[in-house]
Amino acid sequence: MEDDIIDTFSYQYPDHPKLLQAEQPFAKILSAAASTTFNAEESSAPDALTTALLPSKVQDPAFSSNGTGTVEPAFPVKSSTGMNKMSSMTFFEGMAENKMFLPRDNVMVQSRGCKNKFDMKGDTEPGIGRSSKQIAVLVHTDSEEEVELKKRLDRLILDGYDRYPGEMQEVLISLDKENKVAQKSSRMCGRRGVTQTVGTDLETLLIRCAEAVARHDRRSASEVLERIKRYSSLTGDARQRLAHYLAQGLEARLAGTGSQFYRSLIGTRTSTMELVKAYHLYNTTFCFFKVAFFFSNKTIYKAVAGRKKLHIVHYGSNIGLQWPDLIRWLADREGGPPEVRMTSINRPEPGFRPSEQIEETGDRLRNYASKFGVSINFHAITAQPEAVRAEDIHIDPDEVLVVNSLFQFKTLMDESLTFDRVSPRDMVLNTIRKMKPSVFVHAVSNGSYSAALFMTRFRHALYNFTAFFDVMETMIPRNNDKRLQVERELFARSVINIVACEGADRVERPQNYREWQARHHRAGLRQLPLDPDIVLMLKDKVKNDYHKHFMINEDHRWLLQGWKGRVLYALSTWVADDASSSNVA
Repeated sequence: MEDDIIDTFSYQYPDHPKLLQAEQPFAKILSAAASTTFNAEESSAPDALTTALLPSKVQDPAFSSNGTGTVEPAFPVKSSTGMNKMSSMTFFEGMAENKMFLPRDNVMVQSRGCKNKFDMKGDTEPGIGRSSKQIAVLVHTDSEEEVELKKRLDRLILDGYDRYPGEMQEVLISLDKENKVAQKSSRMCGRRGVTQTVGTDLETLLIRCAEAVARHDRRSASEVLERIKRYSSLTGDARQRLAHYLAQGLEARLAGTGSQFYRSLIGTRTSTMELVKAYHLYNTTFCFFKVAFFFSNKTIYKAVAGRKKLHIVHYGSNIGLQWPDLIRWLADREGGPPEVRMTSINRPEPGFRPSEQIEETGDRLRNYASKFGVSINFHAITAQPEAVRAEDIHIDPDEVLVVNSLFQFKTLMDESLTFDRVSPRDMVLNTIRKMKPSVFVHAVSNGSYSAALFMTRFRHALYNFTAFFDVMETMIPRNNDKRLQVERELFARSVINIVACEGADRVERPQNYREWQARHHRAGLRQLPLDPDIVLMLKDKVKNDYHKHFMINEDHRWLLQGWKGRVLYALSTWVADDASSSNVA
């Protein structure tokens, strides 16, 4: 560091009296040595300046590593005069300017400010292939108090949102203190001044930046990105938060590192406790998931009326939050509960135990159901959904078979990548038709941001996620740190994948409900009419218990949910076209 300071001082003040005085003894020695070697250098190097300045290996024009971890000038200056030093610096600056116009592979236009802007699982930035910090592996042993808290949490996960909200909050706070997992870094990422009114139109800037990225105009895109970063923030208002995540996706796409960035975000499995905290806040504030759970559970309850065996094939995992109401209803029904078999189909989770989370869900459901006298035989299939065949389900004709999927199929690949064969999306629907369920309950994320053209997809994603972040802004205070968690877990990853990734790496591919309707019909499924009693109960609940901007409506036998007129989710029920629906109430 001392050498660096001296060199910098020499370049900036080449004729400073103190510097010249300090150089005099060394100048005499160098001048003596130079007089004896000048002729030899003249004959062996026709261009002495070039020989002195150009190293044997290509290096950074300003600095290089000396191999010991310190950084020192790559091109030492041989002359002690200020003129030679200034000439050398001019040469280096010219090289640096020229380098700016050379192609750059795997180079990222990195964000300023907070080191880890996404603040998910580690310190990975967009475009950086590995963490900027060393990872320390800690072995943690649960204390007796923590074990007891987790037992309470297991019970409250399934039974606490509506009945014991105070106890749920108490357990979550206690576990935070016990494990010391308060996430302060996300609160530190905001820039000063973001709470002030921003005059710049972020939506216009985002579209301009996306257009520059689409035409590979690095310079324009980088300039607009810097402006977006100045006005966006993790802790600002709705548009500033959304702009923060969209900018990250654009930045990674511009650098060609979108796939690596997205994989770094999903590379570590989100713990059950983090999911619980996110879902707890979401379910106590919004109606979307609650409406879907109620719609599905009531449909299943009516389908098994008068029957003794129930088999639920469930695509995806929601840590068991859907099933407590259904278990209680089955336990209380006249004639006693049926025998319940549940098959849960889940993609492998990252890590050494790809089915760990779904196994935890199975244990939780079995323990919960036993308290109500309901027997649940839980079986997990860890595989890609399209790889599961009807034969793998082991269907029993004596069982009422129900297939259930809530918001899971948006990540199935469509025909844009499999034009020469059946798409995974159609493969799953064909498998469901072959199962011939009594009813197939399907809830979809309604969106039109799956277009092949990037700009079309970007605009639709911008407008769609503006609605989601507006809901958060309306319902939850900005200083609520769990709001950040909900936005990261439920929205941010999707935003970044949609913007930054292409091809097979773009897994977020939602369709609108009318497109899903046509796809269902092509797969040989027949849509059932909506149950008027269920629809009436849900409309009354949303109207009486939730914000006036939440909407619930019907269209073409779909139950629609949305915010301020924008449809965000849709629910419907189906059977195989050649199957009888006589046992569906």
